[in-house]
Amino acid sequence: MKGANPWLVIASISGLVAVGAGAYGAHDLSTEDTFQDSFNSGVQYHMWHSLALLAVAWFTEQRQGTNAAKWGHLAGGLFVAGIVLFSGTLYYLGVSGELFLSGVAPVGGMALMAGWAVLAFAASRTG
Repeated sequence: MKGANPWLVIASISGLVAVGAGAYGAHDLSTEDTFQDSFNSGVQYHMWHSLALLAVAWFTEQRQGTNAAKWGHLAGGLFVAGIVLFSGTLYYLGVSGELFLSGVAPVGGMALMAGWAVLAFAASRTG
C-alpha cells in the first residue's frame, strides 16, 4: 500500500474550508454588498483552486519520482500560497470591511496564475 498523498489531503481540507466559508458568507455575513461580493469572490477562487489541488494530487501521483512531479509539487505550493494570499485577503475584507495589507491580493493572484503556468510546464515534461 502506498503512503498518503499530501496534495489529496491538502485539497480535501481546502475544499472543506471553502464550503464552510461559502456557507458563512451566504448565511452569517452581514456586511455591505460590496464587501460580501469580495468575500464570495474569495470563496469561488478558493474552491476552484481546491479542485486544481486535486489535479496536482493526481499529476504528482502519476509522475512520481520524475522531474515533472517536482514541478507539479511547485505548482501545488503556488496554488496554496495563492489561496491563502488572494482568497484570505478577500475573506478578511468581506468580514472586516478593511483591506488587511495593500498588494497582498494581487500577489496571491499572481501566485495562482504562476501555479497554472508551472502545472502546464510540468505536464509538458516527459520525465
